[in-house]
Amino acid sequence: MSAAIIIPARYGSSRFPGKPLQIIAGRSMLERVWRIARAARRCSRVVIATEDERILAHAAAFGAETVLTSQDCRNGTERVHEAVALLELREDVVVGLQGDAVLTPPWALDALIEELEAHPDVEMATPAVRLDAKASRDFIAHKEISPTSGTTVVFDLDRNALYFSKTVIPSLGREAAAPVHRHIGLYGFRRAALAKFVALAPTPLERAEGLEQLRALEHGLKMRIVVVDYRGRTHASVDTMEDVARVEALIEAEGELLGHEDR
Repeated sequence: MSAAIIIPARYGSSRFPGKPLQIIAGRSMLERVWRIARAARRCSRVVIATEDERILAHAAAFGAETVLTSQDCRNGTERVHEAVALLELREDVVVGLQGDAVLTPPWALDALIEELEAHPDVEMATPAVRLDAKASRDFIAHKEISPTSGTTVVFDLDRNALYFSKTVIPSLGREAAAPVHRHIGLYGFRRAALAKFVALAPTPLERAEGLEQLRALEHGLKMRIVVVDYRGRTHASVDTMEDVARVEALIEAEGELLGHEDR
């Protein structure tokens, strides 16, 4: 089985224009994410999909394969789907890796692809990290500062998603509460499932939570949760300019994510 990773990278972000070109610890955000994707062992192809010529030029400078998509894509998944069509990709699995996911370990991408390889009946999958007690406290504390940051997920005994939320689920009110799993916002699809997903109409819970993955659940589709181990590293992405300093501090404290041979 082959897998392609598509990195949707939009220049025209309303909250952070030009975000993919932002320099983080000496390297652009986009190049960092591209290098993470290239380090995934189960991936056969990495493509950057964008609506802007400036991003195309920047990506070409570090040797990335690119595709120019339309201005009309409403989210990253739609841009991934358009890229698949424009490039006539034939890979069995397509992974959408957001262009701001600068601290996503490549082994999380591999785990996602391996889940789809091992279970032909699974049409779409997404990873999550189980938070220990300290990580849960830190996550909740950060939510007090930035309530819309970070998503949690609960799933059934077969690890199919039951619900995603910007609030902390399940409740931590009981001493023997179930563990909290933080959702990692990247998705693996079989090509047919990707086309099916983007054709679905937006749904009430999707609008309420601001989470496009709820569209799949509300329409009755199954999404497998792949629990991954960050191996002591901290998850973070860049949503606002204020997040840049936080991510740079994590890189300073924990070291670069990739080994020397991957950088």
